[in-house]
Amino acid sequence: MHTARRFVKSFAFAALLGLTACVSTWETPSPASAQAILSVAPEVQQTLAPTGVLRVGVYLGSPTSWVRDAKTRQSHGVAFELGHALGQQLGVPVQVVEYPRVAEVIEALKRSEVDMTFTNATAARAKDIAFTPALIQLELGVLVPANSRIQSFAEVDRANVRLGVSQGSSSQGVLGARLKQATLVPVPSLSVAQQMLQRGELDAFATNKGILFELAEKVPGAQVLKDRWGLENLAMAIPKGRDMAMPYLREFAQTLVSRGELQKMASRAGLRGLAQAD
Repeated sequence: MHTARRFVKSFAFAALLGLTACVSTWETPSPASAQAILSVAPEVQQTLAPTGVLRVGVYLGSPTSWVRDAKTRQSHGVAFELGHALGQQLGVPVQVVEYPRVAEVIEALKRSEVDMTFTNATAARAKDIAFTPALIQLELGVLVPANSRIQSFAEVDRANVRLGVSQGSSSQGVLGARLKQATLVPVPSLSVAQQMLQRGELDAFATNKGILFELAEKVPGAQVLKDRWGLENLAMAIPKGRDMAMPYLREFAQTLVSRGELQKMASRAGLRGLAQAD
């Protein structure tokens, strides 16, 4: 059983669902979601939010998903804000559901326990969930702790190098097949990765640079290496079987891109590591 924490955006909505103890805080929509973008047919609304509530899957620590400002405690993140923006367009309440890591968000989508997220659109994932075209491209990189002798990704694949990856992530799958000598260490959450780096239990950690720059700020002396070992193509994702709503979702996403709203979401979340042209 997953221990997901649920966040809803109004006390009235909580009362409607009968939620009390399981609700930890209350979230408000992002500024972008206050503007009407597209009209929506009832059948599209029903397809994207079949329970009458748009359930948005997130995990803490990634600007592409959900982050919380340490000073203001305000929530940001591309998945978080996209969910609120889409809920506003559909005219339904938004329930933000937190999981420890991205792999559990993907599993929740497969089981239709959440209705959407924003994540890496890999070919493997596309077998089980449906994606819009990619909206953001991020570099994949490596973070090393202070005084590390590792200066590039090429130096990671060596005996006795313990490379952390998020358990069940696309990085785990790719690097597990690619690296021959390094020991891959699946980590249950980003907070655990932070602790392991600080305790010297990992020699490096690999994922997209948006996450790595966030993690580097929490691990004194850590640095994100300049080179990259791949790219992530991030897109909106919904459960399979909701194909009739995909044209609307693609148009919604493209409208946010063309208006510059997606870039504003990324900026509010402090997203770094966007792919640079070679």
